Amino acid sequence: MSGLATPLPLPCGRVLPNRLMKSALSEGLATADHAPDERLVRLYRRWGAGGFGLIVTGNVMIDRTQLGEPGNVVIEDDRDLAALTRWAKAAQDGGTPIWMQLNHPGRQANPLATRQRPVAPSALAAGIPGLPVPRALTDAEIRDLIHRFATAARIAEAAGFDGVQIHAAHGYLVSQFLSPLANQRTDDWGGDAQRRARFLLEVVRAVRSSVQPGFAVAVKLNSADFQRGGFTEDESRAVIEQLAGEQLDLIEISGGSYESPAMMGRAQTVSARTAAREAYFLEYADTVRTLAASVPLAVTGGFRSRAAMSDAIDSGVCDVVGLGRPSTVRPAAATDLLAGGIDVLRPPLISLGLRGRLARSSALRAVDGALDLQWHTDQLHRLGAGLDPDPARSPWSTAVTMLRRNGFDAFRSRRGAVGGDRGSTKFRIDKFRVERAIGRYLVNPGFAALDRIGVRSTFATELETIGRKSGQPRRVPVSVRFDDEGAWIICQHGMRSGWGNNVRANPAVRLRQNGRWRAATAELRPDDDVVARARAFAPHPALAPLTAAGFAALQTDPISVRVTFTDAPPSAGA
Repeated sequence: MSGLATPLPLPCGRVLPNRLMKSALSEGLATADHAPDERLVRLYRRWGAGGFGLIVTGNVMIDRTQLGEPGNVVIEDDRDLAALTRWAKAAQDGGTPIWMQLNHPGRQANPLATRQRPVAPSALAAGIPGLPVPRALTDAEIRDLIHRFATAARIAEAAGFDGVQIHAAHGYLVSQFLSPLANQRTDDWGGDAQRRARFLLEVVRAVRSSVQPGFAVAVKLNSADFQRGGFTEDESRAVIEQLAGEQLDLIEISGGSYESPAMMGRAQTVSARTAAREAYFLEYADTVRTLAASVPLAVTGGFRSRAAMSDAIDSGVCDVVGLGRPSTVRPAAATDLLAGGIDVLRPPLISLGLRGRLARSSALRAVDGALDLQWHTDQLHRLGAGLDPDPARSPWSTAVTMLRRNGFDAFRSRRGAVGGDRGSTKFRIDKFRVERAIGRYLVNPGFAALDRIGVRSTFATELETIGRKSGQPRRVPVSVRFDDEGAWIICQHGMRSGWGNNVRANPAVRLRQNGRWRAATAELRPDDDVVARARAFAPHPALAPLTAAGFAALQTDPISVRVTFTDAPPSAGA
């Protein structure tokens, strides 16, 4: 068959057995202490036997205080060397080389998994709903991060991995240094394109010098940010020209960030030529082939047919084809393609199906992208549990998983002991902090984004209370169940909630119904059956368990609240 099955010699001396790469996908399968566990071993054993020429792991973080998502593996020292070795061997036993992807989230640190304030080149927040403003790194901290990348690479080599990939794409820390939108420093680490590229180049040099010459070192780089004023294709080409002289073994081309997710095919309308060639970034790769010199190029994103993959390799535009999401539902995709068992990969498209103004909302596009990522992560978790993928899994099931994982599971990943006392004071306080973060950083901004574009619901609305300390009106998004005389609300955190305490101090409230603010009184009902009340919020009886599960994922000490209207109802023509 075509060049897809041809081995690829790398500059370091290693040889990839074929040209199909399982590209990085964040697994979220670490232990509570951020070490690999048996789920990762089972997952990578499946991929290792899947016929790929190369496997790249998901995000491995270099600082346990700064995580991209719950369940990240972290390497700061060799404390988990034995577990890391088992992880590498799981893939290699199937005959496939495995590289570890090294990363730092920067300003994209997940507020549900990171207790410290995020850090970044500059104190500028990402355009993602709910992410806080980061703190600008000092010069000493930047140098420490370079050292951390090198330390992680050295430990990966000691654990038996065949190489590492430095993640410099998708809006994470290294790509933040490259972007003029995220990096507005005026010192040696920013100010112009050359200085913005310095952090990446220093990381590459530190990593290369910390490992043996036969250990592979690669970079994943954005072709562009696809954001106005961001990292451009011209700047990317200049970076590749510099990387070509840094003893690299592979440059993987991707693009976008979670603010503008081009890597998922959601950033912009593609040309007819791009659609025919399938890959999102193949045209760009064609323009840097000469600049990369002897460094092999990989292109990931959009490849679905064997014909398009073969053409990309045979034409010389790229040397390796990366497959990400398709490998979650077809872990032996490489074997199937190389043996001719299939001609086209057809992974399902997971989307909220947004249309019109909703589709143009950047906040809701981010939610749409998160749902897609989480659906595929659910497939990884099935494989890690020893199960087969479930391509028919409902996106609504994934939506509930997102709530539960970012609530309970995010909490568990920091507790230190699974199965501890869930009724303990420490558990309840810590869980409250996590769930409050969900409301503050995800739910509240989401409701606000919907409201700004005129999308309102009788299920999701706003409650106005009087601040017991300030005496000023305070508005919060709430889920309600309206009836003829008022409404029921569940105060998810009870007397830990600010608005719950406001109601206890002053029951006079206002509640928005169909765009109109209505005067009312609110009464806390601690004796009400909260579980039964949550099920009653479902728009259809069949959805009652789903609704109750959603509430359960976002509450600590819930109390039912009865709201009774005190004004006249709106007239029929109002």
